[in-house]
Amino acid sequence: MIQLSSFLRRALLADAVFSGVAALAFTFGAGAFASLFSLPQGLLLESGLFLIAYAAFVGWLGSRQSTQQALVWIVIVGNAAWTLASIALLFSGSVSPNALGTAMVVAQAIATGVFAELQYVGLRKSGGAVTA
Repeated sequence: MIQLSSFLRRALLADAVFSGVAALAFTFGAGAFASLFSLPQGLLLESGLFLIAYAAFVGWLGSRQSTQQALVWIVIVGNAAWTLASIALLFSGSVSPNALGTAMVVAQAIATGVFAELQYVGLRKSGGAVTA
């Protein structure tokens, strides 16, 4: 167990809010956003549904005073992977977003990468093992 720094807790909670807003938007507005961004409705809906669970987990984690270090690493690595996967999606040719869709994918990839970096910095600022 580690003691979470306030910096890490804020980074986790900000990620949870950002992800929660995206989750609700993509889950309940997948059709509208699919048309707006020229992205597959199923991709947006599935992303939104995943983000509901992710936002709940990261919000819960950010509300803790201490936790297992591995849980924080899962979030950091997951955010880094999401960033890379988002950019890879654009280059894969499996989707053909319009300019606004491309900008949205790039913007959320950058934001997710920033969260990964902030969480990594916050983890380094966090205290050592918590005694029981």
